[in-house]
Amino acid sequence: MMHSMKTIAGIRRLAAWVLVALFIMSSARAALPVAVDGDELPSLAPMLERVTPAVVNISTTGSVRIRENPLFQDPFFRRFFDLPETPRRRRTQSLGSGVIVDADQGLVITNAHVIHRADVITVTLKDGRDFEAKLIGADPDSDVAVIKIPARNLTSIEVGDSDSLRVGDFVVAIGSPFGLSQTVTSGIVSALGRTGLGIEGYEDFIQTDASINPGNSGGALVNLRGEVVGINTAILAPAGGNVGIGFAIPMNMVRQLQTQLVEHGEVQRGRLGVVIQDLTPELAQAFDIDTQSGAVIAQVVPGSPAAEAGLREGDVVTEVNGKKIEKAADLRNTVGLLVVGDRVKLTVLRKGRRKTMLADIGAPQAGSVTGQKLSARLVGAKFANLPESRRSARRRSGVIVTDVEPGSPAWHAGLRKDDVIVSVNRHTVSDVGELRDAVERADNGLLLNIQRGEGALFLVIR
Repeated sequence: MMHSMKTIAGIRRLAAWVLVALFIMSSARAALPVAVDGDELPSLAPMLERVTPAVVNISTTGSVRIRENPLFQDPFFRRFFDLPETPRRRRTQSLGSGVIVDADQGLVITNAHVIHRADVITVTLKDGRDFEAKLIGADPDSDVAVIKIPARNLTSIEVGDSDSLRVGDFVVAIGSPFGLSQTVTSGIVSALGRTGLGIEGYEDFIQTDASINPGNSGGALVNLRGEVVGINTAILAPAGGNVGIGFAIPMNMVRQLQTQLVEHGEVQRGRLGVVIQDLTPELAQAFDIDTQSGAVIAQVVPGSPAAEAGLREGDVVTEVNGKKIEKAADLRNTVGLLVVGDRVKLTVLRKGRRKTMLADIGAPQAGSVTGQKLSARLVGAKFANLPESRRSARRRSGVIVTDVEPGSPAWHAGLRKDDVIVSVNRHTVSDVGELRDAVERADNGLLLNIQRGEGALFLVIR
C-alpha cells in the first residue's frame, strides 16, 4: 500500500512538471504558481536580482559631418560662391548597454561601437541614478571599450570563465534592447569560436539563441550562476530583427583587453610577423601530416620575431602556450592579445615532425599616421597602409588617405578621402614608413602620384 502511494505521488509530481513545461513552451502570459505539490518551481529570479544592478543603460550624443554633393567639396567652388569652410554637422544619438566590472573604480565594459564618436556618454543605473561617463579606452578591432563613472554604492558582476563554456549551456542576455532597460532573455550557447563573420577585426564569438536586439550591445551574457561569460555585441538579422542568432565576445578575451585599455588607453598589440591560412585536408595531405587542425604559415616576414625564432613557410602551428590552435583565426586572436616583449611557446609541425619553438612578440609596424606628424603641408589628413580589402593584382601596396578635414592644408592641396598614394617625388611608397621617409627627404615640395577611383593624377604640394 505504501509503495502504491509513493508511486501515485511520483506520477502526480511528474504530471505537474510536464504541465509546467508545456505551460512555459506555450509562452502563456498567466502567472506561474510558486510551487506544485509543495515543490518550488525553478526560477532565475534570485540570480537576476543579484546580477541586474550591475547591467546599465548607456545613451550617447555626438555629431557627424553631413555628406554633401562632391561639387561642394571643391575648394575653388566654395570660395567662388563664398560658402563656409566649416562643414555642416548633425547631432546623433545612440543607445546601448554596459556591465559594471569594478564597483570601487566605477569601471564599465561596453562595446566600442556604442560610444563611437560620442561627445557625451550618459550611464543610467538600475536604481535610476544618471552619471556622465569618461572614456578610458576603446579598441574598435575587438569592439571593446572601458568607461568610468563617478558613482558610489555600485554593484559589480562576477566574471566567469568563458573557456569552460560548452555548446548547450544555458545563458541569459541582459541589456536595453530598443532602450527598454533591464530586459532579460534566455537561451543556450549555440556555438563557440565563431570567426570569419566580418563583424570585427578580431573574432572569437560565442553564438547564442538568447534574444539579442539593437540596444543589447555591450550588455551581459551570463550563465545560470550569475557570472558574466560574454559581452553581447551583434546579431545576424537578414530580416532586420532577431532570428535567434546572436554573438557575444568571450569574457576571457574582454578581461585581457580591459587590462590594456585601463593601463594604456588603447590595446598595444604585438607582432609575430607571419602570413597565415587555415589547414585544409588537401594541405595536410600535401605536407604529409596527420592532423586536421592548425594554422599554416604561408609567409614569414624577414627580420620579424617569427624569422628570428626560426619559423618557416609551410610550418603548421598547432599550439601557442599550450592552447590548441584549430584554425588561422585562433592564432591571430591569440597573438593579438599579447603585448610587446611577451615570450610565446609555439608547437609546430614541420615535414611531419613536431617541434617546439620560442618567439618574442615584437612591436607592430606603424600602420597609420596623421599628416601633422609628417609635414605642415599635410595637416588635416590621415594616412594608413593600404588594407587587404583594397589590394588587387594591379595594386598590392600603397598608402591610403583615410580622412581629410575640410578646410585644412591637406584639403586645399587637393587630397581627398580614399586617395591611394603610389609614389612621392617619383619614389614608390609601399607603406606609411616609406611615406614618412619620402616626405622627410623632400626639400622644396611634394609630387604625389595618386590613384583616385579608376583614374590617376599627380598633385604638387608646396
